[in-house]
Amino acid sequence: MTTDATPRLRADARRNRDRIIAAARTVFTERGTEVPMEEIARAAGVGTGTLYRRFPDRDSLISAVGQDVFQRVLEEARAIGGRDCDPWRALTDFLLRAADLRTVVRFSMLSQRARKILGADPEVEQARNELLDILDGLVLAAQANGSLRPDVSSGDLGVILSIVLQGVHSAPDDIRSEAPARYLTLMLDGLQARPGTPLPGRPVTAADIAVVRGAQR
Repeated sequence: MTTDATPRLRADARRNRDRIIAAARTVFTERGTEVPMEEIARAAGVGTGTLYRRFPDRDSLISAVGQDVFQRVLEEARAIGGRDCDPWRALTDFLLRAADLRTVVRFSMLSQRARKILGADPEVEQARNELLDILDGLVLAAQANGSLRPDVSSGDLGVILSIVLQGVHSAPDDIRSEAPARYLTLMLDGLQARPGTPLPGRPVTAADIAVVRGAQR
């Protein structure tokens, strides 16, 4: 009897955890990270006791949401990076999938607390670094086959992606939800290798991005 019940309890606990993270991701993105924990529990359809058993404080929930978002994007990025397909297609697929990071970008903008927590989280840092490595490989492959303009770097694309993912505020819901894909598509058109306007300045490097992240902590 005990043996049969244990896996069921573990599955229930896992489902509750996933529901809490999903609810927190939505609430944090829409309203910031200082929303009462009771409201997050209500949105997840669980009791406050269940929420606090999974996440004893707000900081642990913020970390869990950030880790979940980055891990989901990273798993998709690994799959894209491992495909044997056209380099330009792989690069565009990566950037469009990375649009899911808008959740973290959005609530990090709304909350200095969230920015500090996620900036110090080793799992988030590891996922971020691996994403940049995958992006770097995709950029080099697309430049090698002549589909991506040669005067940009993975750092440039990371900065542009971050700007796009900050979103369109105070706009109707349909505009806000479609904005990342719409403006990433426009961005990608401008990145294709063809005669165009020379870019001022120099490509952004991984070291430059590390300096920016350090200044935000």
